Amino acid sequence: MRVAWRAAAGGADFSVEDTGIGIEREHIPRLTERFYRVDRSRSRETGGTGLGLAIVKHALLRHQAVLDIQSEPGKGSRFTAHFPARRLFPEGSASTHELPA
Repeated sequence: MRVAWRAAAGGADFSVEDTGIGIEREHIPRLTERFYRVDRSRSRETGGTGLGLAIVKHALLRHQAVLDIQSEPGKGSRFTAHFPARRLFPEGSASTHELPA
């Protein structure tokens, strides 16, 4: 797994990348829906409720950020949160700085 935070055009990107099994293209648009699971055979007991990425999406919306999901079966996935510049701390500012609502 690789985690990265980097400057990007108009803001910054936070990404999490893996080299796992990947996700088929047809599932990607639905991954942030509540209770959606790619593998229907999985139950709560064996792995998740299908809420994780829905929660991520809504948290990012509160920060005017968006989630981009790239994946290729057999090669892995990259989940990137794109934050606009207005939601970033100015360079050299204290980390306790309040962001505008």
